[in-house]
Amino acid sequence: MPHLPSYVHGASAQPLLGETIGALLDRIAATHPERPALVVRAQAVRMDYRAFHAEVERVAAGLLALGLQRGDRVGIWAPNRAEWVLLQFAAPKAGLILVNINPAYRAHELEHALHVVQCRALVLPRRFKSSHYLELLHELVPELDAATPGALASARLPELREVILLDDEAAHGTRLWCELVGLGDTATLAHLHEAERELGFDDPVNIQFTSGTTGAPKGATLTHHNIVNNGWFIGEAMRLTEHDRLCIPVPFYHCFGMVLGNLACVTHGACMVIPGEGFDALATLETVAAEKCTGLHGVPTMFIAELEHPRFAEFDLSSLRTGIMAGSPCPIEVMRRVVGEMHMAEVTIAYGMTETSPVSFQTLPEDPLERRVDSIGRVHPHVEVKLVDADGRIVPRGEPGELCTRGYSVMLGYWQDEARTREAIDAAGWMHTGDLATLDDDGYCRIVGRLKDMIIRGGENVYPREIEEFLYTHPKVLDVQVFGVPDAKFGEQVCAWVRLREGTQASEAEIQDYCRRRLAYYKVPHYVRFVDAFPMTVTGKVQKYLMREAMTTELAARVDD
Repeated sequence: MPHLPSYVHGASAQPLLGETIGALLDRIAATHPERPALVVRAQAVRMDYRAFHAEVERVAAGLLALGLQRGDRVGIWAPNRAEWVLLQFAAPKAGLILVNINPAYRAHELEHALHVVQCRALVLPRRFKSSHYLELLHELVPELDAATPGALASARLPELREVILLDDEAAHGTRLWCELVGLGDTATLAHLHEAERELGFDDPVNIQFTSGTTGAPKGATLTHHNIVNNGWFIGEAMRLTEHDRLCIPVPFYHCFGMVLGNLACVTHGACMVIPGEGFDALATLETVAAEKCTGLHGVPTMFIAELEHPRFAEFDLSSLRTGIMAGSPCPIEVMRRVVGEMHMAEVTIAYGMTETSPVSFQTLPEDPLERRVDSIGRVHPHVEVKLVDADGRIVPRGEPGELCTRGYSVMLGYWQDEARTREAIDAAGWMHTGDLATLDDDGYCRIVGRLKDMIIRGGENVYPREIEEFLYTHPKVLDVQVFGVPDAKFGEQVCAWVRLREGTQASEAEIQDYCRRRLAYYKVPHYVRFVDAFPMTVTGKVQKYLMREAMTTELAARVDD
């Protein structure tokens, strides 16, 4: 008997939600006004849904009072804070488009992001850890020192008008967050409510940066409909209710924190619990125990760090029930420990990509443990998926093919980039993910490889071409190839093979330091090798898989020694 074709669709009796983010929050706050909405331990913030809704409206009204208009872009370049969550809901309520900027970005990457989407406003803290955000912004916008708030005129970023500082101490040319909130008075709130009536759920609401083979980050543009519904069905798969309290240590700038975390909670009236600005295993354990969290998100490396923490046994985690592990494959022994030692019997695995809002496959609590490790689950409601060969034909079940998805979750496109949008989304509306997968006869999907050489390091997507193009700016580098090698802790590490210009010498540390000054930490090559040539095909194409094999053998031999 021939195998079924590798095509599945998420037939569901549950209808899609036809709401904007603002309308969703209005409904949830009216239904659960006294339920806890947001807890941010590092900032001593506690809000129920009534208070959270009111504060979101003040921020939204304040943004309109600044003169921002429907469709304007507002960037947030910050770690996990209460203001991030408030802005996530306030910007779309005001008809604005929130632009997520990775807090690990340096000046080079920040400039590209702000320039591509022409941000009118930027929200940032003065600093976080080793990142001095205001100083990095000054490198790009020296005019800030002489500007008055709201009247910035930058040569390099001419669209940028407002800089809003998450700080208690003002700086030249900036406006404090508290000032923004203070603008949300009775008159501006009335203006907000009037403006909201013009919004539709197909309006763009969020831009998240991803990258591709050309290396330059692209702005995946998502709508209310995309992320409201994805958050809703993610929460449904987790069996969330208004009685749940979800600990979210994953970053908000990424879909994991923003959609799988915040929106999954708000669509169900659950509480968002934020343990800190960045991931810290001890803070996460303390938060779960103190707040009696019922759910916990993380990439496998986060769960490993929590399980291996020397004080792990001190914390009562018996309130935990569910959560999501995503970002990279989970070893079955880690999953067993998460279920057994962290009490997360209903933990789920999710798969997706930024361009699909993001989740298209997810396991369910009733799935056997083995299926929650060896697969990414079954297709999400209202989503179609097919696996195709190089000629676009659907492959039989069990055979690998490129995973393509279609439905409500597919992005509008890459911001003002029709060419690359058409490369990703075909004429029939299928999003081509670049991932190779198999589907079994029960509909469970496994990711078996990638068409492109994207590296997943600890849940962060790293695109070799971007690093290669940057390293070409080093005066000693003649040629470079970047690829991933297996790593027990992070899943993969970044490796660079470098050909130096004749007569020059360089060290591994020199190349790493050059990258560290201008690129996010997770993009810095962990390994650097200097070579005379790269393995090539007879037609002159570089064979990265041979480099990967050679490095993997070298690293394995080092461990054996």
